[in-house]
Amino acid sequence: MQGEKRGEQRGKLLEAQKLVKRQLKRRVGEIEKSLIKQVEAVHIEALEQLGEALLDFSTVTDLQEWLNSRRSL
Repeated sequence: MQGEKRGEQRGKLLEAQKLVKRQLKRRVGEIEKSLIKQVEAVHIEALEQLGEALLDFSTVTDLQEWLNSRRSL
């Protein structure tokens, strides 16, 4: 049972990551792999926040600043 739950949570995380990465690419264009890895390392709750924040992004710099602000928390 617990293994199934972890697998389900992992699946949700991967789907959320894919969605946010597609949205980011559409919003600001191609993103370097180092930033993609940082996005993939974001916890699910923060990933949801990123999904909302990216609506205000206009450049990759906005993403970098958002990621940097998360590190200071």
